[in-house]
Amino acid sequence: MEQYHNENQHNINENNAQQIHRQQPHKKQSSGFMKMVLAGVVGSALTLGVTELPELLSNDNKTISPVTVDHTKQDKNASNLSQMLEQVSPAIVGVINMQQAPSSIYDILSGNHSSDITPAGTGSGVIYQVDGNDTYIVTNNHVVEDAKEVKVKLSNGKTIDAELMGTDALTDIAVLKVTGNLNIKPVAFANSSKVRIGETVYAIGNPLGLELAGTVTEGIISSKERTMQVETSAGNASIKVIQTDAAINPGNSGGALINTDGQLIGINSMKISANQVEGIGFAIPSNDTKTIIEQLVKNGKVKRPYMGLGLIGIQDVPASYLQELKINQDEGVIVARTDEVSSKTFNKGDVITEIEGHKVSSDSDVRNYIYAHHKVGDSVKFTVYRDGSKKELTMTLRSTNHK
Repeated sequence: MEQYHNENQHNINENNAQQIHRQQPHKKQSSGFMKMVLAGVVGSALTLGVTELPELLSNDNKTISPVTVDHTKQDKNASNLSQMLEQVSPAIVGVINMQQAPSSIYDILSGNHSSDITPAGTGSGVIYQVDGNDTYIVTNNHVVEDAKEVKVKLSNGKTIDAELMGTDALTDIAVLKVTGNLNIKPVAFANSSKVRIGETVYAIGNPLGLELAGTVTEGIISSKERTMQVETSAGNASIKVIQTDAAINPGNSGGALINTDGQLIGINSMKISANQVEGIGFAIPSNDTKTIIEQLVKNGKVKRPYMGLGLIGIQDVPASYLQELKINQDEGVIVARTDEVSSKTFNKGDVITEIEGHKVSSDSDVRNYIYAHHKVGDSVKFTVYRDGSKKELTMTLRSTNHK
């Protein structure tokens, strides 16, 4: 049996630890990957025993109470976890990217081209909404990119056709719709802004293809917020992500990162893949995902308001540069670049601290607030510090399609 799997994970550029690149999907490969998995080292547990305790024994007839473990509580916690995962797992599906099969040398020489549509890669997806007979699934854009058709494989083994509702390469989000009564409970969204470092999380997806569908891995939140510079088919982009050490492998893309309540806190999207790196994976926060999928279902694409500003958070700028720029603020976002239109309102070196009373400390804060609360043509008020003086500036948002 041959297996298709998609290694649409992101590799870190070892010369620049901030650059993450997407790989192209692998084509047909044999299912011999299990040999690789089984070649791993299986560690054994070490049990320590004590046979003599001379310092505690005397002629004073002292007694030693045995240490007891409450297995009832442990069993109950394990049972609750298993029950939660059993309820959530059916909502995690396989997503199959179907593309035109490459033509053989005989087809090319005869002037013909193959019309066959075959699986080019697989990933994961999350059922997040059921509306009557329609079921909506969120996945990664890179899982379905360039697909001629998309199919979804359910946890019961059934494969069905899916309609691609919309994609957004810059945030790596796509939405699918399938028709029919699947009788699957969607995963509820959590408030990703409230996650805490050290919180236990679980990644569910299809690592290395559909043969390992529904695999669950456990980890913690390693960082609440990272901003990663990634290369996309639509150009370079800054993506805000949650970092986790839960194992994320090729095929997990588009799958769920959930909390202990079974709520979605992120869509697994990328990992750092290098020989010396372990346990550094990233998920797109659920709050950002909700903002994008609403537009994709409504418009098929994301219509972004445009400011014409290049921004960088103060915390990302070395102190020596801040001194040269005579910036005294501890928090805020520096205007590093303007275009012909935005320069009529902003100056390079301006520090944006608030948008309509909402504090901002990173470029993603600015972007996410604008995308969530405003549309093209809206006027937005900014609180800015220029040469140490506080100012209130107003800008009218343009469209990314008409810069």
